[in-house]
Amino acid sequence: MKSAVETLNPTRVRLSIEVPFEELKDSLDAAYKKINQQVTVKGFRKGKIPARVIDQRFGRGAVLEEAVNDALPKFYTDAVNEAELNVLGQPEVDITELKDGETLNFTAEVDVRPTIEIPDYSGIEVEVDAVEVTEEDVDEAVEQLRERFASTSPVERAAEDGDVVTIDLQAKVDGEVLEDGVADGVSYTIGSGELLEGIDDAVKGLEAGGEATFTSELKGGSAAGKEAEVSVKVTQVAARELPELDDEFAQLASEFDTLEELRADSRKRLENMKQYDQATQAQERVLEKLLEIVEVPVPEKLLEDEINTRKHNLEHHQLGQMGLDLEKYLEIQGKTAEEFEAETKEAAVKGIKTQFVLDELVAKEKLNVNQEELTEHLMRRAASSGMSPDQFAQAVVQNNQVQLLVGEVARGKALALVVESSTVKDTNGEIVDLDDEDEDETTEGSAEETEETPAAAEAEEKAPEA
Repeated sequence: MKSAVETLNPTRVRLSIEVPFEELKDSLDAAYKKINQQVTVKGFRKGKIPARVIDQRFGRGAVLEEAVNDALPKFYTDAVNEAELNVLGQPEVDITELKDGETLNFTAEVDVRPTIEIPDYSGIEVEVDAVEVTEEDVDEAVEQLRERFASTSPVERAAEDGDVVTIDLQAKVDGEVLEDGVADGVSYTIGSGELLEGIDDAVKGLEAGGEATFTSELKGGSAAGKEAEVSVKVTQVAARELPELDDEFAQLASEFDTLEELRADSRKRLENMKQYDQATQAQERVLEKLLEIVEVPVPEKLLEDEINTRKHNLEHHQLGQMGLDLEKYLEIQGKTAEEFEAETKEAAVKGIKTQFVLDELVAKEKLNVNQEELTEHLMRRAASSGMSPDQFAQAVVQNNQVQLLVGEVARGKALALVVESSTVKDTNGEIVDLDDEDEDETTEGSAEETEETPAAAEAEEKAPEA
């Protein structure tokens, strides 16, 4: 076999491959054997039909076609390995010449990873929000905790804002009651916005036993997006009572003895969250700067596939779970179809460029992933997917995605390396040290314990597997 490589552009090549006919012998033998098992010829046992009879009865062309289809992947792979190409996706193959007994010539056009030069990135500078927690922030956090410990008690009066009402609902579309449009004993806090639009106005002013009817667009279910006539009956009105903000409340709602200690803990939690947000922001902005200084050509076919994948996942997975279609989603977002297409393409381009650049950094800096790092990453991914670590690990192995996870961890390490080399300042002009971790044990439920590291999360979100 002989092969030659022609570079069509920085991300695509054409392989021209010549195969002497004698190298097709194994594939020809396999073709005859396969056809032997599929056809019946009177006078011959199944599987024992001579090659000359197959040629006479079914045509030599059928045999050649079967043999070539069998041989092409091997010769293509050999040519790719010989040329040391890093190919992306499937090739477009064209048989240019097939002479029985003489030669097989074909071409294969395929996308390849572009050659990327990573310049010195130590000069990258970005600005992030300062970590500032005000008394108002602490007040709001404590008030939210106070809301969680509110009690309710039935009252003999009309429902008001903030009351918790128990209601029965029935939705009709075109005069017909929906099978999934009936619900009894629903608890709803007036003003929370957690149910249908228009329900607040309908139930306010009603006492227990009161009924009302209103029109609303259904958010989910079999008639999602349709206008429905909704009947609501109030079976109970209960007033919410908030506990007093004192030491007794602190003991009820936390492990602390005093309200002052509870407020201090709330401040610490807010600082942890803001520090996490600051680190995430730093990495997002460092990544943007890195992509600006690196020239990254994007393969057209890979970009097309990535755009289609993103659109498919949105329409058939994310929106489907919410009972929405793309048209309704765009209406809610206030976007045109053209704006959606442009944003999807922009995100796909950024994702592809991110993976190419970070993968090149992994190779350049010789970054490795150890078992502990892979296990930690798997645990985070399992938590975010709602699966147990064992279930997630089993799914990864069954779908041959171990290397994909290794790549995610490696890209996260590459991004973290760039951030460490960059200068990060906050809006107050202070240098931000993202490695400066609090040596004290973080409080339970803090961001550090429940969130994935910014580097890994960013690399995964921005970098599809090419």
